[in-house]
Formats: sequence, C-alpha cells, structure tokens
Amino acid sequence: MSTAIRLISLNTGKARRITVADGRSLVTAHGKQATAERVSVGPLGLATDEQADPTVHGGRGKAVYAYPHEHYAFWKTVRSQARLQLWDEQPEPGLLGENLTITGLMETHAWIGDRLRFAHCTLAISEPRMPCGKFDAVMGFKQASKMMVQSGFCGFYLSVTIEGTLQAGDEAELVPGPRELTIADAFRSKAGRQHLR
Repeated sequence: MSTAIRLISLNTGKARRITVADGRSLVTAHGKQATAERVSVGPLGLATDEQADPTVHGGRGKAVYAYPHEHYAFWKTVRSQARLQLWDEQPEPGLLGENLTITGLMETHAWIGDRLRFAHCTLAISEPRMPCGKFDAVMGFKQASKMMVQSGFCGFYLSVTIEGTLQAGDEAELVPGPRELTIADAFRSKAGRQHLR
C-alpha cells in the first residue's frame, strides 16, 4: 500500500543579497519562507517565487523544487557535527531552498516522468537537484555539497504539465510514467560525472 504524498509546506522567496559565514556577499533565493496562501502555478513555477541564477535553477524543466521533509533530521545532525548554530529544534521547511516540502515520496521511489496529480494542478518529476556553488555557503559549512552527494538526499525538480494552484496541505496522487530511471539513480550518475571533471 503506497503512502500518501502530502505537501506539508509551500515555500517561496525573492532573490536577495546576503553575507555568509566567511564574509562573502552573494545573491540567493535559498531559504524560502512558508506561506499559508493558495499560490498560482504557471509553466515557470510559483507566481510569488524567484531564482537568483536561472542558468542553474528554474526554467520549464526545473519550474518547482520538491524536497522530502524526512531528510531534515539528517541535515540537523550534520550541522550539529559541524558545530554550527543549529536550526530551531523543529527546523522550518524551505531552508533547503525547496518550494514544496513533501512527505511520502523519496528519491529512490521518484521516477523521472512520474506525475504528481494534485487537485488543482499536475507536476511531472524531471530531474534531481544538484548542489550549486552557493549551497555550501548558504548551508553554513564547506562539506554540505559533499554530504548531499554522499547521502543522495537531493530532492527533485518538477515541470508543470497542468497549470493551476497549490496550497500547504494538498495531497497528490502519483501517476506512473515510463519508469526507466529514478531520481536517486540519475543523481548518482550525474554526481559521478561531475566528480570526474
């Protein structure tokens, strides 16, 4: 019996300039904020969301980023081991930069081409999220990208196949696609190629 896929938090953010731990200044839309409102979803993503660098995030194939809430405990642990200022006891969704904080679907069971059919829109799983150059900085420690690669806890991008709206609390039906490649397998393959460069 499959677990229900539930959108526990809908998160958006604007690109902004921040100063990170090593004193560098960078522009990021990482660390999105939860909203209780119903938000329109178009071909390029959520109406109230921005990406700081559209060459790496965003576009039709990467319109929306989903991240399993089940992985938050892992990130809290590794940040603790890095002796960083911890998130609150219950970390807020959106801190990984995701638009959709979900439960019930992990990378090992998310197949490229599968669709998430919500009541008011449909999204298709398109590709794994690769940690960009800013990920270590915004996460607060130099090994963050390495930890994402080693754990496979990358989350996944979705394209918008039927426009509509989303709101925290919505549930989705998983509609199978061709089932040729999981997000976990695609991530391992892509991360391996990048490592060899």
